[in-house]
Amino acid sequence: MFKLLVSRATKDSISRNHNNAFAFSRCLQSFATVEAENISGSKPAEVFNLVQGKWVGSSNWNTVLDPLNGDSFIKVAEVDETGIQPFVKSLSSCPKHGVHNPFKAPERYLMLGDVSTKAAHMLSLPKVSDFFTKLIQRVSPKSYQQAFGEVYVTQKFLENFCGDQVRFLARSFGVPGNHLGQQSHGFRWPYGPVAIITPFNFPLEIPVLQLMGALYMGNKPVLKVDSKVSIVMEQMLRLLHTCGLPVEDVDFINSDGKTMNKLLLEANPRMTLFTGSSRVAEKLAVDLKGRVKLEDAGFDWKILGPDVHQENYIAWVCDQDAYACSGQKCSAQSLLFMHENWSKTSLLSKLKDLAERRKLKDLTIGPVLTVTTDAMLSHTNKLLEIPGSKLLFGGQPLEGHSVPPIYGAIKPTAVYVPLDEIMKDKNFELVTKEIFGPFQIITDYKNSQLSAVLDAVERMHNHLTAAAVSNDPLFLQEVIGKSVNGTTYAGLRARTTGAPQNHWFGPAGDARGAGIGTPEAIKLVWSCHREIIYDFGPVPKDWKTPPST
Repeated sequence: MFKLLVSRATKDSISRNHNNAFAFSRCLQSFATVEAENISGSKPAEVFNLVQGKWVGSSNWNTVLDPLNGDSFIKVAEVDETGIQPFVKSLSSCPKHGVHNPFKAPERYLMLGDVSTKAAHMLSLPKVSDFFTKLIQRVSPKSYQQAFGEVYVTQKFLENFCGDQVRFLARSFGVPGNHLGQQSHGFRWPYGPVAIITPFNFPLEIPVLQLMGALYMGNKPVLKVDSKVSIVMEQMLRLLHTCGLPVEDVDFINSDGKTMNKLLLEANPRMTLFTGSSRVAEKLAVDLKGRVKLEDAGFDWKILGPDVHQENYIAWVCDQDAYACSGQKCSAQSLLFMHENWSKTSLLSKLKDLAERRKLKDLTIGPVLTVTTDAMLSHTNKLLEIPGSKLLFGGQPLEGHSVPPIYGAIKPTAVYVPLDEIMKDKNFELVTKEIFGPFQIITDYKNSQLSAVLDAVERMHNHLTAAAVSNDPLFLQEVIGKSVNGTTYAGLRARTTGAPQNHWFGPAGDARGAGIGTPEAIKLVWSCHREIIYDFGPVPKDWKTPPST
């Protein structure tokens, strides 16, 4: 009897697994047009544009090289300047009061809550999650765990805005007036036509979180993702369509920067969200007359306080912050200030050991997509010309790889520069230049030099993430009170990277600064305040026309 029950249970299990596998496959078939693991030079994938509810190609197909071997493995239908008119027309058709607002088509708040529910469920399915994880790895090589983390955060974000949560974003408030019948109400109002421009390093998380925020608040967005990785978002849009998102709600364009700039100038969106380099951010701010929200470059710092605890843990977090995703995070640790008490420990040797265990084989170190090997090594050599500086580890190209020369490939690198030298005007700009790769500066300081450390922090131009690693409340009070970074971690377990969906992520100290992920960020970036003052009367019975004033 026992054998019979086991046999039946086994058959039932096999049947259930088969049914689950079939369901997973059907989920992929409902939206996916590519197989992540099968994309290759001999079987290239194609990426299309979406405009006015239709997927369209282009007469100009750009080729994307596989970051690991240089094969031409993706063809992207790129729109040139002569092809932008359908996008201009689509964006211009959206009124300033948006696709929906609290007084217009409020059922769309519920519809988008339903879309979020279904999309969150889809991303929770192992087959779908694995599909996007591996697709991210193909175009922006990072370890499976790092790529999966991006999918996980996106799925949790969508869960956060299921059901009624979308309409709660548009919650209003009322204030009593001066007389009977008068009352003022504050509403969150959409901008209407908007644009979203996102970078290569988080091909799913950044565009999805910003796109959904824009939609939730009632806007009509045109989305441009870096063409090197836009295949990920193309597939995600197809998933959203199967989850009920109207195909006309979002336009999706592949183009170079010059073409996108022309589109923005002609379509004149009421607001543009840009995530990327400071140089482009500043140009857009001028071209678009300030109608921008920016999350630009981050030269991010970490200060290790005087209290030494959990050396192994601190070393691991520092390694993750500096070198996970090959340092290609806007939140990556760029400059580490060590209190002299930490200099007396084995922290640096542990950092070296952790860095050296990173391998191209598992993508814990990998191609750098915006900085070449020569550029990173040249920067290293310039730093080593500063008196007292030294190479702590790295500083060499990766070996035994087929990464094409248009990308970078170096070992995780750290250069020590004395604090006194960092603070000199002739060195400061060089030392604080952001290298978007596996590279960091390390220095140390004495108790008497904390003010110099905080002066360095004040002089930096970008204020995205930071970490004050200490459980000393007076030390934390001093550092936090004299710094400005918008996402600052404080305490023994403080980090600079790995922001989840449950707290604000964005810079501070800039009126144009954008946030991402939270209700506060969505309302700040994707809506403005509108005040409606009701004044119904009655007019007092004894009212008479008063004298002119």
